[in-house]
Amino acid sequence: MAMHLAALLLTLAGLQLPAGTQAALPPAPRDTASYVIGPQDQLAITVYDEPDLTNHYRVDDAGFVSFPLVSRIAAAGLTIAEFQDRLRATLANGYIRNPQVRVDVEQYRSRSVVVTGAVRAPQKLTMTGSSMTLLEALALAGSPTAEASTEVIVTRRRPNSAKPDDLEEIRVNRRDLELGRSGRDVILRDGDIVNVPSAQRFYVDGHVRNPGPYILDPGMTVQQAISLAGGLSERGSDRGITVRRLIKGKTTDVDVKLDDKVQPGDTVVVRQRFF
Repeated sequence: MAMHLAALLLTLAGLQLPAGTQAALPPAPRDTASYVIGPQDQLAITVYDEPDLTNHYRVDDAGFVSFPLVSRIAAAGLTIAEFQDRLRATLANGYIRNPQVRVDVEQYRSRSVVVTGAVRAPQKLTMTGSSMTLLEALALAGSPTAEASTEVIVTRRRPNSAKPDDLEEIRVNRRDLELGRSGRDVILRDGDIVNVPSAQRFYVDGHVRNPGPYILDPGMTVQQAISLAGGLSERGSDRGITVRRLIKGKTTDVDVKLDDKVQPGDTVVVRQRFF
């Protein structure tokens, strides 16, 4: 790696390494190693000390690579790291002693995700690199609008399922995503649908500092709703709080506790204290 960096710096400076010195190839990038190979990807395969095997190879529509010595070898559905291990093991099985193999993706097949809902530019996005994160997709779609929910839903086909309608959902809190909290981002896959639903709202009324409508975060409690409204006013009480809720088509006042969950369309009513 150090030799490769030295070669790069000398090249930029218009110089060359001393004769007879060979710069080592850098290791494959980490994000590329986890990329899942698909049909029509073009791979650069290097077998060290085997120039006749080192070449550019296209993954065919059936997911195989035609490779010297071993005829055809399955590649689609494997990560770059897994395919490297498979090719290395295959070559070591009677063809080459202790083969050293490296695989890189030169051209990615046409892959895309769709971003819909409350974003400024809903669209189909082409994935041109080895990966795209959920945060990157939202940014390319113009970012969520002011009416967007704090929850983002990624819908994708369940892995290893042959059924096109066997789907799974990944729900992500957008605020956690935007704050860069560890483990909150999602690596998107070809065919994923990213939906940013419009925000659901609730209302806070009565003796709070800032009564009015608010965006409902999934799982929000009555206590959190009151805090969002600025907390209790000087005459507000945290006892006897009710929620005005539509139940079976009829508006009903429901007694609630501070740790009860707020539902979409609720009106949290804070009463006046009497002492």
